[in-house]
Amino acid sequence: MDDEGGAAMTPEGLDWKFSQVFGERAAGEEVQEVDIISAIEFDKTGNHLATGDRGGRVVLFEKTDRVDHGVHRRVLEGMDCSSSRHPEFRYKTEFQSHEPEFDYLKSLEIEEKINKIRWCQTANSAMFLLSTNDKTIKFWKVQEKKIKQISNLNVEPSRPTSNGFISSSNVPTSFKACSANGGCIDNRLSCRSNNLSFLPGGITSLRLPMVVVTSHESSLLARCRRTYAHAHDYHINSISNNSDGETFISADDLRINLWNFEISSQSFNIVDVKPANMEDLTEVITSAEFHPSHCNMLAYSSSKGSIRLLDLRQSALCDTHSKLFEENEPPGSKSFFTDIISSISDIKFAKGGRYILSRDYMTLKVMSDALNERTLHLMRFSVLWDINMGSGPVATFQVHEHLRPKLCDLYENDSIFDKFECCLSGDGQRVATGSYSNTFRVFGCSEGSSEATTLEATKNPARRQIQTPPRFLRSPGNQSHGVNKREGSDYNSGGVDMNGNTFDLSTKLLHLAWHPNENSIACAASNSLYMYYA
Repeated sequence: MDDEGGAAMTPEGLDWKFSQVFGERAAGEEVQEVDIISAIEFDKTGNHLATGDRGGRVVLFEKTDRVDHGVHRRVLEGMDCSSSRHPEFRYKTEFQSHEPEFDYLKSLEIEEKINKIRWCQTANSAMFLLSTNDKTIKFWKVQEKKIKQISNLNVEPSRPTSNGFISSSNVPTSFKACSANGGCIDNRLSCRSNNLSFLPGGITSLRLPMVVVTSHESSLLARCRRTYAHAHDYHINSISNNSDGETFISADDLRINLWNFEISSQSFNIVDVKPANMEDLTEVITSAEFHPSHCNMLAYSSSKGSIRLLDLRQSALCDTHSKLFEENEPPGSKSFFTDIISSISDIKFAKGGRYILSRDYMTLKVMSDALNERTLHLMRFSVLWDINMGSGPVATFQVHEHLRPKLCDLYENDSIFDKFECCLSGDGQRVATGSYSNTFRVFGCSEGSSEATTLEATKNPARRQIQTPPRFLRSPGNQSHGVNKREGSDYNSGGVDMNGNTFDLSTKLLHLAWHPNENSIACAASNSLYMYYA
């Protein structure tokens, strides 16, 4: 996939290597629920990475090998070579973003879990980001502050006094306008008062500290600039900031709201799919994203597997879409599980905004923009869509086709409702998404590419390899609906994938992010943050 629309050489498969891990779990160590990572996001420069967890905390990491002011770049150019160091990050700071709350009107507990994090435009060396739980969005400013200490007292108790009065020579110039007992000695005001008594020990008992910067040390301070609340009746599943730097959207199951960063008291509803009668509800909003460069365009996905592209210039309330992307099921292939597995859990725009990547339970799909471009349909996994083409995907990649015979079991233990995220490389040549057994998969999406790699979130990521999936598979309509779970078996403990590798449904890699400028991926396996490079 080439975001500029020109012909691109088929890239070779990447050799992924382990970079580092934060919060690695020791053998037999029990993971606390609040420590499980629930959101990952790189900033636009790739120099900072943010993670959120179920305990409501946001943790920031900083790249350690970045080039500052071109100094290292000039050295490398002079040596006519590139740095052999792989990208590394270090812990920067963390703060408590959300606390558990209780809605007394609805008798509803509101978890502190961070659902999404989005970086915003920086200013004056300060970092800004949005974080949200199920109900409340917060706008954070993280900035370095110089450490200040109390170093002097502007009233010196060692100097002699008489009868509790301090001599005129010992009083700082700025305090000579007032007497010791608080009376003003300004002749123009004539407001001296003799009714006030002295403190024990006289004026020398009053110590006025002077706060000064005594060193070059600094500390990071996170401050909540604004809180955007009381605008969603249902759980917030997405936030996305606009390219104009002034607005952002938040989406729940039935509505999408448009906010101004400077106004937290009100928002504007731009999408509302709630029917007059809730019994007529057929689909819900699952994800929403602003276009990376056109401030008037956004897309949202639904539980029916469709993506709608909206143009804010057409109408204030976007009850009609500009373009609809969906893939129709072949006749006779519909089953009880069709609507469940076709629900899109995540969408992402490519860097140039031409392609849209979507993830449903079984596939990853891509949409594109050249009308004469040959459509690739490789099977269901994650999908790429071209916003300038018709309604069908440009490419579809298989992720969980080996689980199709087990849909009944997955439905019984709720694994079929797991929501996996997806991401694209900065050059648009590859896509990635997570799977079970703490694995994630990387696919080449340029024309003619057969790259399909499965990596495990461990220090040895290449333990598992996946073969190129077959072209044709049995349709879901051919599967029996009466399959029962095997007596005495625990399907959560695992199974066997198409390559004979065992997989564990209880360990799942839901969240991952691709560095915007390098082939580097950060992914969350429970409470551990793993990073890989190629």
